[in-house]
Amino acid sequence: MQIVILDGYTANPGDLSWAEIEALGPCTIFDRTADADIVSRVADAEIVLTNKTPLSADTIPRLPKVKMIGVLATGVNVVDIAAAEAGGIVVCNVPAYSTPGVAQAVFALLLELTNRTGHHDRTVHEGRWAAGEDFCYWDGDLVEVAGLTLGIVGYGQIGTAVARVGRAFGMQILANRRSGSGLIEGGGDYVDLDRLFRESDVVSLHCPLTPETKELVNAARLAQMKPTAYLINTARGGLVNEADLAAALNAGRIAGAGLDVLSVEPPPATNPLLAAKNCVITPHIAWATRAARRRLLAITAANIAAFRAGSPQNVVG
Repeated sequence: MQIVILDGYTANPGDLSWAEIEALGPCTIFDRTADADIVSRVADAEIVLTNKTPLSADTIPRLPKVKMIGVLATGVNVVDIAAAEAGGIVVCNVPAYSTPGVAQAVFALLLELTNRTGHHDRTVHEGRWAAGEDFCYWDGDLVEVAGLTLGIVGYGQIGTAVARVGRAFGMQILANRRSGSGLIEGGGDYVDLDRLFRESDVVSLHCPLTPETKELVNAARLAQMKPTAYLINTARGGLVNEADLAAALNAGRIAGAGLDVLSVEPPPATNPLLAAKNCVITPHIAWATRAARRRLLAITAANIAAFRAGSPQNVVG
């Protein structure tokens, strides 16, 4: 079976090997693929892998040889699942590969907001410490996370991992998920969103982007938060109304935000969060540790092998 990888660069810019996938059949790898080139590049392929290159309801019917679409990610919003099913195409994703890295990134963002490590490092290198009169200095409040309440929206594998790290820091846990109620194993409470936003000192988003969760964080939700609270988003940019968040940050209605995702990536220069106060932004890297990407490729290879053997795994839809 011929395999085409439409946008392999972000998953593997050259520091890993494609060998496990290449061993499964003739394989053509493109760093990136424009929408206009999808059909011609996939014309003879039976298996197509995509990370962020969209396979839409208009495109999928024009790929008559494709039998399997593998998404090099957990989220599958880049593929029109209904169109794939109508064409008899199996769609597989890669669940859970990035859980440790995303949990780590949540606290990297939070600790930057509470300790301002990057800011203080820059001031030291600019000569401020060397020119100082005292043995130390700090800008703004240094906030201790022990004893704070961590509210987790979406309590799947990543949310659970974030809670474990939070407990290790001495934080109290609140969580919200569609089917959750009562006490959380390991400590904490399932609560409704209103209580979570009101009582949390840190709100961390880990739910999928759906019509129901689109712009879940908006002016009304932000108004529920404590003025000392932080918002962390390592899930999907569309969960947040970015204009509302920028306004809340600039007005001091919340203390800060740490974001690894934005609604449009890469963002236009006009995105209001790029100039917002106390807003730490990283370029969608929470998933991208080398260990996580190695797991991503290994699970993708296993997905292809299982499909070829007639027992597809990690099937979406």
